[in-house]
Amino acid sequence: MRNARIHTGRGISCHHDFKLCEQPAVSHSSRVTLPRMYLSLWFGILLVGAGCSHSPTPTATSTPQVRAVAVQDNPLTRRINRPSTLPPVPPAGVKISYSSVNTTAPVLAMTFDDGPHPTLTPKLLDLLRERNIKCTFFVIGKNARAYPHIIQRMIAEGHEIANHTWNHPSLTSLSDAQIRQELRASEDALMAAANYRPRLIRPPYGAINTRIKQLMFAEFGYSTIMWSVDPQDWRRPGVSVVTSRLVSGARPGAIMLAHDIHPPTIAAMPAMFDQLISKGYQFVTVSQLLNLEKAGMPVGVVISPAQAVDEPATGALTR
Repeated sequence: MRNARIHTGRGISCHHDFKLCEQPAVSHSSRVTLPRMYLSLWFGILLVGAGCSHSPTPTATSTPQVRAVAVQDNPLTRRINRPSTLPPVPPAGVKISYSSVNTTAPVLAMTFDDGPHPTLTPKLLDLLRERNIKCTFFVIGKNARAYPHIIQRMIAEGHEIANHTWNHPSLTSLSDAQIRQELRASEDALMAAANYRPRLIRPPYGAINTRIKQLMFAEFGYSTIMWSVDPQDWRRPGVSVVTSRLVSGARPGAIMLAHDIHPPTIAAMPAMFDQLISKGYQFVTVSQLLNLEKAGMPVGVVISPAQAVDEPATGALTR
């Protein structure tokens, strides 16, 4: 009983909510009988249990407040892309093909293939609008014909549209006449939807050779646009993997590839955009990126398209 502090004259104390609370000490002026001692000890224990407990656990009402503060303090929330004043069409003297551009500026282009998709592409356009990001869409002609209102929205919101053929065939397996038919049909669909003539082409699956590039450049005025970053999102490796591959692959002058027809890809875009903008990158369209490279060239330099062939990167074909 010596450890109970009741007979020491110092009382019982404990810590509660960072305050010290004490119970009056038992007086030594009178003789303490055994029943009174047990009664005092019992009463002290009751007070310790009722008034000197540990700090309470957070209640359900406090949790949302904590989470709200955490969201507000997140440095990646509500990142806004800086707008570009570069021309929205390719410059004079463009090369026959690009997979990236030569620049040290933290500027890159995000491109999307195979759309428009009736529900996923509008979701993507919403998040692009929230961040003031302009992208280049390589659309399939038959999809453009099916969803002309989405094509019209893309143009109204400042995005670039480019040719991705009518029916997504491998161009290297077609005759020249079939290639021309694919490109014209897709171009006609864009003209019918929004009076828009594309100036760039991306071959489906990345299947291309120099001869076909020259044909498309000479007869349609198309520069062939490949890519320098491919997250392989058509394999659906997971949202976080797509985000990580794009963020880690980003470089000044990069042309990055994704597809606006896969739900995980759309889910990966907000984090990817926010992370790269927070790193200081600026998103522009492909044509704006080409203008940036052109502006960095010395005055008087003439580029001959046929002599400036930029072959596509090797690797697995994309969808």
